[in-house]
Parts: sequence; structure tokens; C-alpha cells
Amino acid sequence: QKTHMKSICLQYQLCLPLNSHFFCLSKNEMGLIIFFLCAYVPKTVAGHCKWAEVLKDLEQIRTAKDIDVSLYTANADAGVKCQEPIMRCFFLEMKVVVQECHIKNCSRTQDVLNIWKSGNASLQNNKLNSTSSAKCKECEEYEEKNFTEFIHSFVKVLQKECK
Repeated sequence: QKTHMKSICLQYQLCLPLNSHFFCLSKNEMGLIIFFLCAYVPKTVAGHCKWAEVLKDLEQIRTAKDIDVSLYTANADAGVKCQEPIMRCFFLEMKVVVQECHIKNCSRTQDVLNIWKSGNASLQNNKLNSTSSAKCKECEEYEEKNFTEFIHSFVKVLQKECK
């Protein structure tokens, strides 16, 4: 949401001069170049990693001493075809962490909740486009690992998504 606002502000700042002189500028080559730059620049600014906020929250909870759970941990080095099921697995396991934090009143409950909400919203949007391969493992087929290892793998998967 923050990035979207920055994009809108940038677009407004770049295109403001064009509003008053659009017809004048569109008659020459330089005016058209400026116009196309205004249309292109906001897309590149908004094109940064959509998981940046989740990565930031994961860094916050990485060292939490009061979260002690074993979680199914997908292999961060799995193929591109299984990327979406792996993401789903990580966010499903975050639901377990959310429940654990509610029970134990963890110090980082809000960060955990933010991670789960972000992932849940994103995965809901992608539900219709989902084409999971039959060769991909189910979440429960992965090895259970401690919270620290889970977070480490989760970060690696998200960083792959951001490249």
C-alpha cells in the first residue's frame, strides 16, 4: 500500500507539467518522450518486491525466543513449478504460528499476524490462476523443522520470488 501511494505521487509529480501543456507537447518529439516516461516510471517504482513488508516482519520475528513450534518446512531450493504450493505451505504454517502466539501471548504476535494476513490476501487473489503440479509435495510431506530453520527457509523462498 505504501509503494502504491509513492507510485501515485511520483506519477502526479511527473505528469503535472504535462497536464497544462499536453497538446502543445504532443506536437513535438520531445513532448511525446516525456509523456511516455511519465507512463513508464511509476510502473518500475511499483514493480519492487511485493513481499518486502513480509520479509521485514520475518526479520522482526526471526529472533523471537517465545515462539517454539515445529513446522512443516518446504525446501527453498525446489523447482519453479512448485513455487506457488511452497508459498502456500509457508503461509499455512504461519497460521499455526498465529494460533501458537495467541495461546502463549507472544511478544511478536502482531508481526506474525501481519505476515499471515499478507500471504493469505495474496494467495486468495491467485487462487483462480493456481496450477499446482501433481509432482509437487503437499505441505505435510515436508520435514518438520524448528522455528528458526522454518523462518530461514521462508526468507530464502521469498527472496527468490523477489528476483
